[in-house]
Amino acid sequence: MAQPEAKKPIRFGKYTLIDRIAVGGMAEIFLARQAGLEGFEKTIVIKRIRPHLSKQPNFVKMFLNEAKLAAQLNHPNIVQIYDLGKIGESYFIAMEYIFGRDMRRIIPKADALGIPFPMVYALKIASSVCEGLYYAHARTDLYGNALNIVHRDVTPENIFVSFDGTVKVLDFGIAKAANQIEQTRAGEIKGKLSYMSPEQCMGKALDNRSDIFSLGVVLYEWLTGFKLFTGDSEVAILKSITEGKIYAPSYFKADIPEAVEAILMKALEKDRERRYQTAWEMQYDLDQFLSQYEFTPSNIHLSNFLKQLFNDELEEEKDRLTQFRQAGGMGPEEVLQEEEDVVSVIEPISELEDVGPPVPTPRKNGGPERSVTLSLSGGDVDQLNAIARKHGVTVNSLLRDVVAGFLKYR
Repeated sequence: MAQPEAKKPIRFGKYTLIDRIAVGGMAEIFLARQAGLEGFEKTIVIKRIRPHLSKQPNFVKMFLNEAKLAAQLNHPNIVQIYDLGKIGESYFIAMEYIFGRDMRRIIPKADALGIPFPMVYALKIASSVCEGLYYAHARTDLYGNALNIVHRDVTPENIFVSFDGTVKVLDFGIAKAANQIEQTRAGEIKGKLSYMSPEQCMGKALDNRSDIFSLGVVLYEWLTGFKLFTGDSEVAILKSITEGKIYAPSYFKADIPEAVEAILMKALEKDRERRYQTAWEMQYDLDQFLSQYEFTPSNIHLSNFLKQLFNDELEEEKDRLTQFRQAGGMGPEEVLQEEEDVVSVIEPISELEDVGPPVPTPRKNGGPERSVTLSLSGGDVDQLNAIARKHGVTVNSLLRDVVAGFLKYR
């Protein structure tokens, strides 16, 4: 995402938007403050859906249903959703603020500083991710019915480590709704596709085992330093995921223990029936290895490592947060529309609406349609034909399912 300039505080219903920290095609993300009686104050993050998406009924319906499900999740390894609502024409999510960094930044930072990223730290983080995933996957409603929650987007950028060493999985409830979006940005498809499971690429119905495969891809990358699935085009990456050979991690890094290699290869089974069937099983094997290793890291070890990497940024961010707190109450700030139509996050899950297939959004004033262009060479077409024949589908059906699976941006 682009990093815009900070703006003056803005009133947004009962919240104060302090600084816009990121913006993408789907949402703007703000550092915000929630104030209450007797000096109560909490730093949070507001993800505000872009106005044009609020006019797409199918997206809104999917977004609300998925966000309501995600709001039921309350676990130390999952970023918590505090509120879901609508202010004026803007739908938003208020969520937990994590004082830390995502894994997309942590490992490159260590590489840039010449500091090795210990294998046991990667395994410890993966174990914590498994714990959060298993909690979400096993979640039921008040009547014991499975909610069938699948993250769908387990990538390094959605795995945070706080400066106190806590691991958090971000963006439950966002990926499925985001698939309804009609446009994407250059490079986004390739980046997301690289972490998808084979069944996700093929547009098949997903279950918890898809997230396990994605975590395996992430862990493989952390341990070897190599991205598992790459290609010059979207089709090439698709072929690599669905048909390409997965080399044992020791092929790239000889010192990876056999037990760790076995865990990775089981998580990366392309046939989901041969994969770990639950994230708990994968976590158990990771923890068994860590318990027998010469050094078992704790949250304190992760905390100290992170502070070592980001010492300069840490002080700057602490100063910025201190300034925000010292700013106190609202001054003559810009006031947005008053809060209205707030959506309750405690609405019974059993009453959630069933979301049908995407409904095309009519164009206004004859404006151009938003579309995605895939650059296909003759070789790509041949590969697509071969994949389609193997799975008993048409090329058009294959492309439609694949594009629907990763049309996503933030």
